[in-house]
Amino acid sequence: MQPNLPIVAVTMGDPVGVGPEIIPKALCDPRVKACCRPVIYGDADRLRAGAASSGAPLRIRKISSPGDAQDSPGSLSVIDPAGIDSSDLQWGKPSAASAKAMLAYLNAAIDDAVTGRIAAIATGPINKRALKLAGAPFSGHTEILARRTQTRDYAMMLAGDRLKVVLASIHIPLEQVPRTLTPEGITAIVALTDHALKTRFGLPTPRIAVAGLNPHAGESGLIGDEEEKIIIPAIHRAASRGIDVSGPYPPDTVFFTASRGAYDAVVAMYHDQGLGPFKMIHFDDGVNTTLGLPIIRTSVDHGTAYDIAGTGKASPQSMVAAVTLAARQAGCLKVFAATSRQTASTLNPAPLTRPK
Repeated sequence: MQPNLPIVAVTMGDPVGVGPEIIPKALCDPRVKACCRPVIYGDADRLRAGAASSGAPLRIRKISSPGDAQDSPGSLSVIDPAGIDSSDLQWGKPSAASAKAMLAYLNAAIDDAVTGRIAAIATGPINKRALKLAGAPFSGHTEILARRTQTRDYAMMLAGDRLKVVLASIHIPLEQVPRTLTPEGITAIVALTDHALKTRFGLPTPRIAVAGLNPHAGESGLIGDEEEKIIIPAIHRAASRGIDVSGPYPPDTVFFTASRGAYDAVVAMYHDQGLGPFKMIHFDDGVNTTLGLPIIRTSVDHGTAYDIAGTGKASPQSMVAAVTLAARQAGCLKVFAATSRQTASTLNPAPLTRPK
């Protein structure tokens, strides 16, 4: 393990879901070892059981600080902020104890990211029902991260090599989507997308497409007027800020053209509009990353999969992609920050010191 590689926290997610089995497999992947120093926030016993279920027994080394992370063949570093008795846990059966533990792993990683002890977080899958068992008033990771970091404007991006999709609305009933969309809100999402593509994906001049809400993007008001009243004004506002954004485009074609390289990202109006085409292309290697946060966070693009938890059947590919993207974002952000400092010093040189 190279000491100059970024430290990426990998939260285990729900201890009774597939997190404990996909994480050991993912962190043994050469692509992960080449880009970061991973540290798991979770339970050592559950990780051993998860690794054994897929035929990959590992040595689990408990550490107290991310900086103590070491690497050797067949060994993983783990920080356990929950300290639960995992002997009573059963695969696929969430409980109040397992739910509270998954929150403890996430909160500890957030604390370390905010204080700069780690460079990024890649989160394992959690479950909305389990969150309720823990008494948490949130619907998922994104809301927890936003609250803990006091972030007001944030967005969900699904990222893959061929397609990146950002959602203007997330987990709400479909009938509420038209009432939720506003010119101000869509403008903010486009701006977040532009900033993230520049700072965390290394694209100096990103091209952003905006999908329409209605079939054929409303066809000039013949099939709905949300495009004319809401989406087009938002695009004009974003463009006036110097953002390369265009649309609204018919939802049945814009994702295809973006996947062929016409755009760097597509802003979708609602959850399934964006995730349907995204998962057709990136079902196994898609990554969920939260834009707008002061810290880097990526996640697997799947749930806890209680029905196969503990069987060793779950694929680690999305977790591999999540960890490597977290490391890549950390590297891009570091380069962007250094470039920005250099540019600022060039534009505002230090005052000359006159000799006495």
